[in-house]
Amino acid sequence: MEYTIQSQPSYSLLEATLGSGETIVAESGAMTWMNGDIRMTTSTRGGVMSGLGRSVLGGESFFQNTFEAGAGGGMVGLAPGSPGDIVAHEMTVGHELFLERSAYLASDENVKINSDFQGLRGLFNEGLFILRASGSGTLFFNSYGDVEEVEVDGSYRVDNGHAVAWEPTLDYQITRGGRGIRSFLFSDQLILRFTGHGKLWVQSRNPRSLASWVFPFRPQSSSGGN
Repeated sequence: MEYTIQSQPSYSLLEATLGSGETIVAESGAMTWMNGDIRMTTSTRGGVMSGLGRSVLGGESFFQNTFEAGAGGGMVGLAPGSPGDIVAHEMTVGHELFLERSAYLASDENVKINSDFQGLRGLFNEGLFILRASGSGTLFFNSYGDVEEVEVDGSYRVDNGHAVAWEPTLDYQITRGGRGIRSFLFSDQLILRFTGHGKLWVQSRNPRSLASWVFPFRPQSSSGGN
């Protein structure tokens, strides 16, 4: 498989060129166009329980689409639901990667995506579960806004909702944005403090901030009258 990523970083689009017999797996709804001898099949990939883990726990779709090229080969265009960048990351056996919910876009068929339990700290983060990528091949994940790769060596703090992916060699703790009991009880800013040595990918926009900005403009039903 060959690929290019177009329109970076604001409205990125992954263009995958598949030779005869080559495949790419993508999140349901990510396909924007197909060209040539391409066949698409839909499945849970790994069975019902695996699909439930990705959808209910990991924030992804229950089904995934597999695109396979016939003898003539072809191309597939894939894009995430939110505006932002796409990162191509080469996976090798024994080197996993953690992804935030909804960050997975596509991958080689030998890359496995499962949910991972985060324990009680997940209650204060984006959720109790995140995604764990393993296996070998190219993994494509997306950000909301631009994305920056950070080489953590010791300690690094990032606002909750801006961490997209990180290596398992990094651990993290969740703290409030300020100090004191008042900040702990009433501050809405959560900070992820990563420690260790490894790579961290940080997005320039926070989906929750967008939701807060849009909320006052939502349509409201009038009370009484016609």
